[in-house]
Amino acid sequence: MPNPTINELQNPEKFELVAQLSHEQIKEFVVEQISGNTKIIRFYMYYQILMITVGMFFFTRSIVLAVKGNLLPVYYSLAALVFSFSVLIVFHESLHGIALKLAGAKSVTFGGYLKKFVFYAEADQFVINRRQFAFIALTPLVVVKLITLTGIIFFFSHPLVYSLIFVMSAHSLFCAGDIGLLTVFYKNKETEIFNFDVKADKTSYFFRRI
Repeated sequence: MPNPTINELQNPEKFELVAQLSHEQIKEFVVEQISGNTKIIRFYMYYQILMITVGMFFFTRSIVLAVKGNLLPVYYSLAALVFSFSVLIVFHESLHGIALKLAGAKSVTFGGYLKKFVFYAEADQFVINRRQFAFIALTPLVVVKLITLTGIIFFFSHPLVYSLIFVMSAHSLFCAGDIGLLTVFYKNKETEIFNFDVKADKTSYFFRRI
């Protein structure tokens, strides 16, 4: 069954607005969502703790090795730090854009608020259901995880492994927004939820079927 149109979603007899999110308030909205106690949030928090622990362990180890005279690991770690807060952000949002296109969006645009360190990809007035949203939201997490894990396996005995582990750990933090937005759908599992963005308003809307 095709997704409802925006006009159909605005029919109060069939659909109800459950969330209206200004893109400027994404960070605050996500913090509110991940403060909840849903299963997906608990799983993500455990994953986050694991990634932070692993990242900090290897970053600290690279510093210890540098003190002992082996500078390569800390160089690779610092290079990964720069990469994560520049190229990785672009790659992350590009993966969202590719997923949107694969889901059927005709055009994708990108935006962000540098002061809040918030970036996003959007398809203007393209209605998305729960399954499509999950695919779009989780694509960067899965792709980057597979790339870094593959690299870790192949370069386990090379100092490059410090870069790969740092990128994998840092990227888990970048996915908090995706998980937070996805939570909207799983807080309303008993009914269908649909989402669309309006580029002109810089706003996202979530409707549920009554």
